[in-house]
Amino acid sequence: MSTTSARARLALIALLSATTFYCFYKSRRLKQLRKLTLNPNPSSSSSSPRTGKLFFISQTGTSKALARRLLDLLAANGLAFELVDAASYEPEDLPKEALVLIVASTWDDGQPPASARFFTNWLAESSEDFRVGSMLLSRCRFSVFGVGSRAYGASFNAVGRELSRRMRALGAAEILPVWEGDVDDGDIDVVFEAWSGKLMRFLKGGVAENGVALGNGGEAEYSDVSDDEEEEEEEEEEAVVESGVVDLEDIAGKAPSRGAVTEAKANGTVNGKRDMVTPVIRASLVKQGYKIIGSHSGVKICRWTKSQLRGRGGCYKHSFYGIESHRCMEATPSLACANKCVFCWRHHTNPVGKSWQWKMDDPLEIVNTAIDLHSKMIKQMKGVPGVTLERLTEGLSPRHCALSLVGEPIMYPEINTLVDELHRRRISTFLVTNAQFPEKIRMLKPITQLYVSVDAATKESLKAIDRPLFGDFWERFIDSLKALKEKQQRTVYRLTLVKGWNTEEIEAYYNIFSIGNPDFVEIKGVTYCGSSATSKLTMENVPWHADVKAFSEALALRSNGEYEVACEHVHSCCVLLAKTKKFKINGQWFTWIDYEKFHDLVASGKPFDSNDYMAATPSWAVYGAVEGGFDPYQSRYRKERHHRSNQ
Repeated sequence: MSTTSARARLALIALLSATTFYCFYKSRRLKQLRKLTLNPNPSSSSSSPRTGKLFFISQTGTSKALARRLLDLLAANGLAFELVDAASYEPEDLPKEALVLIVASTWDDGQPPASARFFTNWLAESSEDFRVGSMLLSRCRFSVFGVGSRAYGASFNAVGRELSRRMRALGAAEILPVWEGDVDDGDIDVVFEAWSGKLMRFLKGGVAENGVALGNGGEAEYSDVSDDEEEEEEEEEEAVVESGVVDLEDIAGKAPSRGAVTEAKANGTVNGKRDMVTPVIRASLVKQGYKIIGSHSGVKICRWTKSQLRGRGGCYKHSFYGIESHRCMEATPSLACANKCVFCWRHHTNPVGKSWQWKMDDPLEIVNTAIDLHSKMIKQMKGVPGVTLERLTEGLSPRHCALSLVGEPIMYPEINTLVDELHRRRISTFLVTNAQFPEKIRMLKPITQLYVSVDAATKESLKAIDRPLFGDFWERFIDSLKALKEKQQRTVYRLTLVKGWNTEEIEAYYNIFSIGNPDFVEIKGVTYCGSSATSKLTMENVPWHADVKAFSEALALRSNGEYEVACEHVHSCCVLLAKTKKFKINGQWFTWIDYEKFHDLVASGKPFDSNDYMAATPSWAVYGAVEGGFDPYQSRYRKERHHRSNQ
């Protein structure tokens, strides 16, 4: 026998031996899995079972809050669990765990929050490593509840699904399939309670959906229900849903779904267009002072409207463009948005979406109701110190509409009809778009002044700040700026400066000036709206007016004279750049608007541009004036401050 032949036979014998040993090992471990107990020492009936682990993976605090609620429920039922932040847990200890519950949020691009990456990466790497084996977590039973936003499409609750897949790949037994909650759909609390209820029944000895049962002695058992009986149970459940009677446990949101059944929503809409504003969202917005119009619009009185009613000064639009703040109505025909900006001053209580998918209200009804509700809020100012009968009467007849309350106004399919109705009533329009719907910008009829929010000048920073839903957000952003350039009426880039995020991008901002060629550039410091689970911004991210001025001057200087600093409003921490050749005539700025002329031009039906309705800017509003943009005909009211003065 040759040496080569002998070596080949020895190798074959070794391979067969290894295979036999592996099969024997797998067989023994599978038997252990079926005899799995919560008590790591079953022979000692007096010892207490190992405490279960309740993990949360959270970015904004929603998953953490839900996990705390479940912890309270578990404790009330005498079940010992430890609440654990996955970010601080050593995943090498997972094989020691007998029972694991996970409440996990999905962040950007279907990824987990950065703080939990080590935990999720460990699971992913272990499940792919052949040296680890598929039975590493065979002593563990688990269940996952995912928290996310369905508006992100395919990446909705990707983290929860991935955690379930990885845990099962490592041999863990899944108590319940992954359940999924949508933070923007208004029913996450209902879905979470239903999931929690099923967990309670299992932990108290019931049968789980996968056939695993927990006996009174704490021993895992497998249900004797046959496949045919399971199919009959599913058919019975589907029949109940089709009959219109929907059990709490079958409300939309859990996964996986059981066939094509009628979709039941928390707001009561079945198989059709649903209300944008669900009862939960409505309650939240009303609490913040919104007046909800129909199913998707809103109006709210601005603090500057109240201020000028009292003769205490107007907003920056009064200083820059000559609006009468006490006659301005702040509204939106779409409370939904395609971004989740880190500085959102509404704390993300509004819905999100990439297209119009809701019931649509009549534009005339929206305008009528908005004016009616606005007038009622104005009337409530009667008797407030400083409010005169003259200003109150004027306020009851709005002359301006800021379509920038919240959300994305141009998502509303009938936005042109709504704008036409406002102009017919000689109400000027200031519309703000978040630069994600270029085709909507192109089809938009003339607006008194059209804004595009330019929150960052690079793809990376725009993604970090705006947190857009669209995967092609940057292409949409650039195309929106190009669409703005085609407009003949007044156009504006609106920059919100967030210290530590976008205040160093002078060159990048200048580079996008030529794309949209705006008439004006508004530069405003971010407003701190208090602590919020949806944003990590603090007062450290809020620039001083001196910082905004320095940024504005540097940007104007970089434009080589194309733009100059024209106006400022110190109180709002806001500065205006304007095109020099267009709006500075013989040394005089013309940033104000002749509103009557604008309405006459719209009514004529003839083409016109921004030069046709500009008006002279008063000296007190010009950059560098001692008034700092405060109207001297108003009474200055200074609140007592307790922070350092601003130069």
